[in-house]
Amino acid sequence: MIQKLGTAEEAQVDESAIGYPGWKVVLASFFGIMVSFAAIVPYTFGLFLKPLAESFGWPREATSAGFSVAALTLAAASPGLGFLLDRYKPRRIVLPCILVFSVAYASLALLTPHLLHLYSTFFVIGLVGNGTAYIGYSRAISTWFNRRRGFALSIMLAGTGLGAVLLPVLVQAVITHWGWRVAYLTLGLLAFAVGFPLTALFIRERPIAQQHRDVSTELGESVPRALATPAFWILAATVCLYAFSVNGTIAHLSALLTDRGVSAVGAAWSVSIIGATGLIGRLLTGLVLDRFFGPRVSQIMLLITVLGIGLLSVASSLTAGLIAAALIGFSMGSEGDITPYLLGRYFGLKRFSTLYALTWTTYAIGAAIGPILVGRIFDVMGSYRPITIQLLALPALIPCLLMFALPRYQVHGGKRQGIDLLGEPQPAEIAQ
Repeated sequence: MIQKLGTAEEAQVDESAIGYPGWKVVLASFFGIMVSFAAIVPYTFGLFLKPLAESFGWPREATSAGFSVAALTLAAASPGLGFLLDRYKPRRIVLPCILVFSVAYASLALLTPHLLHLYSTFFVIGLVGNGTAYIGYSRAISTWFNRRRGFALSIMLAGTGLGAVLLPVLVQAVITHWGWRVAYLTLGLLAFAVGFPLTALFIRERPIAQQHRDVSTELGESVPRALATPAFWILAATVCLYAFSVNGTIAHLSALLTDRGVSAVGAAWSVSIIGATGLIGRLLTGLVLDRFFGPRVSQIMLLITVLGIGLLSVASSLTAGLIAAALIGFSMGSEGDITPYLLGRYFGLKRFSTLYALTWTTYAIGAAIGPILVGRIFDVMGSYRPITIQLLALPALIPCLLMFALPRYQVHGGKRQGIDLLGEPQPAEIAQ
């Protein structure tokens, strides 16, 4: 039986042990994320564009709007899901979300020639999407880990990377051999068969009686108090501006490189390398977060983003495109780790899911505006000029500077406590 932890040192010993129960939660979350909204929708949606156009004669712009419906609905629904996750146990929210998500996706196998059918289904998918993804699992994991929280979150989020590698290959094979209807059915069944039982068996918060005060779900800032702090808005601005830069860049990456003479195959490799380096970046960031002050880690990753975008702005060869994409992908892998980690450190876990969900809304805003603005500039200028892409680096540089204003972490329910660059607790009077 696990005893209630009294010190950070005891927590570290327990969390490092291979038999520590929290790692079962992490592993189940990894596979849950692998077949969640975060992996299935972004990485397989495009594979259905041509088959649906051939079957129903839909324009690609009209079909692509289904993705936009899901993304905007997810952004609007996330705060509500966060509130529910803070009020009830994770399984009570995640399991119904997985069920609805799986049934909705499988039902696309019965899609009719009416676009409203497509849009309404993706509206439902967006409503429950984040309940199957990061928000649903992050809170449970955070209750089990203090000293190893960064690494634990990075493993969970790496499930998206594995899903991005495996799911497109699987879906394309099913479409080729059995058609798009069977592919939709396969995705729905896979999401349920993998996500539902693992969540039901293993996803749970650490019992309150065993919680160390640094991972207690009963301690932390209220939403109004968190929203009244500069720290929250710095994090929210960071997420929004980062999404603006990165999504604006990636959405036009392939077109930019082919316009500059890179082959279509080479441009595709540049896009693919983003997923591979993102997986590496995510795992390494998790390890580093457990040793160094989080805002400094974030600043380094933001600078890598700026460097990657800067290189891409002048890239005219496949080699330069691959290096730029690798840098952008590596830093992309860090974003998902750092945000929930810092939210937990600054505001505790009592309202963690609600605050995390609010940052997801700001992320969606930035992600929606970036690609559209770059496309508009291209239409006006007639080309991807270097200055256009270089300007995309600016939104990633601004939060890098803002993060110097973030304070040291604090222990909720106790005295304020500093954390030095190696993550070691410092006396309370030093942190004042």
